[in-house]
Amino acid sequence: MSPRYALDDQVVLITGAAGGIGSALAAAFAAQSARLVLVDRDDSRLQLLAQSLGDPTRVMALCCDLGDDAAVAGLAALLGERWGRLDVLINNAGSEYPTPLSDGAVDAMARWSALLDNNVGSMVRLTRALLRWMPSGASIINQSSIWGKTGVADFSAYVASKHAVIGLTRSLAWELAPRGIRVNAVCPGWIRTDAALASLRSMALAQGRSEAEVEREILSRQALPGMLRPADIAGVYLFLASADALCLTGQSLVASNGEVMD
Repeated sequence: MSPRYALDDQVVLITGAAGGIGSALAAAFAAQSARLVLVDRDDSRLQLLAQSLGDPTRVMALCCDLGDDAAVAGLAALLGERWGRLDVLINNAGSEYPTPLSDGAVDAMARWSALLDNNVGSMVRLTRALLRWMPSGASIINQSSIWGKTGVADFSAYVASKHAVIGLTRSLAWELAPRGIRVNAVCPGWIRTDAALASLRSMALAQGRSEAEVEREILSRQALPGMLRPADIAGVYLFLASADALCLTGQSLVASNGEVMD
């Protein structure tokens, strides 16, 4: 059983909630008796997730394109009308796909820029819209990656975006400190999600190797064995959201089975 983090009735918004990490976070915070605002572009998966969490009076499921200013403003208005506050914002939504320099497609740079906006611009857009509802003591948790600490061939846009998330986190930690709002980031390693496995397949294809071989090589770089699952890292977010982490802001916590030690 997970420890209790005194998050009862806290209002927690999770973007990318229908994905692997997002849905695990939704379940973890629901188990802490938090009130949830679940945001995703996939409405069908989002509604199924909301139904799985029990009491519908404690869950809002909002389909939203975080790249649309008007949609984000509407989301913020709905949250304000429903609960009038936001205690925890988890900026988890993002995209992951290869962007090799050798890509000669006419839309290659558009795809590069779109990934940056989706992974970083959406965080700024949403945080700005929701800030009015965040009281002193609130916590913002941004999703980065171990690739925000390192580099990897063919994924320059994704890697750049995750480095940018760490820089954004540090800057907002200073900017929002006078308001009593903490801002931290989590840097997951390889997590068994659809997005991560798609990247693994892309890497295997580019290298002319089997997926199993590439996975074995990846896992060999970890101090602890096995590929993590989304639920394995949920406790990191619970901790950062709680009063137990009141001394932490501007930090990027790595959760990677020891692949990256920083």
